[in-house]
Amino acid sequence: MAQPILTYGNPILRQTARAVSNIDGELQRLIDDMVETMHEAPGVGLAANQVGSLRRVFVANPSEDHDPSRLLVLINPELVEAEGESVAEEGCLSIPDFREEVRRARRVLLRGLDRNERPVEVEGQDLLARVLQHELDHLNGTLFVDRLSPAKRDILLRKLKKAFRIKRA
Repeated sequence: MAQPILTYGNPILRQTARAVSNIDGELQRLIDDMVETMHEAPGVGLAANQVGSLRRVFVANPSEDHDPSRLLVLINPELVEAEGESVAEEGCLSIPDFREEVRRARRVLLRGLDRNERPVEVEGQDLLARVLQHELDHLNGTLFVDRLSPAKRDILLRKLKKAFRIKRA
């Protein structure tokens, strides 16, 4: 079942997710709900804290047609390698309607567990590398706005505060 996505200003988005120690039915339901939520949004990735759970898990599917064979589920992900540099526009389901150019590694390698408790390594380049880094940031309580230059961040944060104050009023 699709879940509401927490938006900018919710303190859970700034908290570090805790390692998953038990891959049980509850976690499997969370993963299924996250996949459905990501597709309905529509988005290419979603971290558990974006739906209010501080478990260290994210889902991603950068394919345009949500091809199930391209779905990634990563539990307790760790960044193993990062190289190169890429600057591209990013958005976030938790910060709707705002996009900015963000500097990221061009290629990354992440290690974690899949939903069946099997160890996996996921290598991503370009868009997939960006998605993996973005979702890993969420699990660490970091938003893409934190990756902007101080001047750009200040301008965007003023816009965000105004936009989210208006929406909540």
